[in-house]
Amino acid sequence: MKFSSTDSYLAPPDLTLAVNAAVTLERPLLVKGEPGTGKTELARQIAASLDLPLIEWGVKSTTRAQQGLYEYDAVSRLRDSQLGEERVHDVSHYIRKGKLWQAFDAETKIVLLIDEIDKADIEFPNDLLQELDRMEFHVYETGQTVRARHRPVVVLTSNNEKDLPDAFLRRCFFHYIRFPEPDQLAAIVRLHFPRIREDLLAEALRQFFAIRETPGLKKKPSTSEMLDWLKLLLAEDLSSADLKRDPKEILPRLHGALLKNEQDVHLFERLAFMARSGR
Repeated sequence: MKFSSTDSYLAPPDLTLAVNAAVTLERPLLVKGEPGTGKTELARQIAASLDLPLIEWGVKSTTRAQQGLYEYDAVSRLRDSQLGEERVHDVSHYIRKGKLWQAFDAETKIVLLIDEIDKADIEFPNDLLQELDRMEFHVYETGQTVRARHRPVVVLTSNNEKDLPDAFLRRCFFHYIRFPEPDQLAAIVRLHFPRIREDLLAEALRQFFAIRETPGLKKKPSTSEMLDWLKLLLAEDLSSADLKRDPKEILPRLHGALLKNEQDVHLFERLAFMARSGR
């Protein structure tokens, strides 16, 4: 099984190598990078490229590792016992399978995405060490051991919000998705907008990277935001001449697709004011 670029996802050589190395080693692939660089989409494209089903587990700040295994609904069982329900004698009726159990129980090999693992408590990755390493876990309420029928391709994403434990990192194959260079980003754009005019693309790229390189910017626009911006430019049927702006103008056209907080908008307003006053 070899991963490669798909019709809708352009994977650079180093990323392709990392994915295939993780698949060969049967290790979880830990992917880091700026938000919006396609980490989540990578797992979907791995599933598409390898023709495997995908199970997604989106992690939140309140997510516990146990939820990925299973949850025991003691409240429902208590209620059923008070109502005299016959099913109360079989505890398995009150076990809810988590995403990890679903992945282990799948009849074929699957891709399991554990998305934004760094959002959860620091103990979250530690609590999954054994399960991801041994590909099994114990269900205490029923006494059964759940083992993976087929070892899934596990993709973990992180936005670097917090450091992950060393013991967890040792069990992963790591890859950092660097922000695309202009020529690579141009190729990604052409993949999504094959009919885009080259002069418009060139001017959009120039302005986009100028924004990213502006000193003091709180949030740099990402690849996904660049694609959103271009979609709007094309919908408005703007040309490269329409896109060009005087340095003294305040903001780029349709800037709301690129600048996502008031601090960055105010930064460009201050720069425009300084340009107008000749400072």
